[in-house]
Amino acid sequence: MKKILVLHGVNLDMLGERDPDHYGSETLAEIDARLRALGLELGAEVECFQTNSEGEMCERIHRAHRDRVDGVVINAGAWTHYSIAIRDAVEILVAPVVEVHMSNIHAREEFRGRSVLSGVVTGQICGFGSDSYLLGLRAVLKAAAPA
Repeated sequence: MKKILVLHGVNLDMLGERDPDHYGSETLAEIDARLRALGLELGAEVECFQTNSEGEMCERIHRAHRDRVDGVVINAGAWTHYSIAIRDAVEILVAPVVEVHMSNIHAREEFRGRSVLSGVVTGQICGFGSDSYLLGLRAVLKAAAPA
């Protein structure tokens, strides 16, 4: 069974309460439950982790590297646009990494269209609401599959 880590960054613990026009009404717990269910259906164990601390996020990424997870799905939230620390941590990973965003970051404010992670991830999915996570899980499992 593949082991997939889903990382939720800053402010994502407020899903369901924060800006429903961009992020919908689903809570993070509901999204995590959907991810775990899809993971089981696809033969993967999904672990979800959320933090508002940049250092904790980097430490969890380091642990993912040491644990040799099979893939990572990350929504770094606002860190996407400026955190070189998280970018450098992600770059350490040898497993495929899929960056996801619930809103279409390219159709919003100009600063949101820039991802410092994009150069070190396998791919990016955005604009499909919470389904972006499910699409990201499918993509990372496909990327993690043996050739």
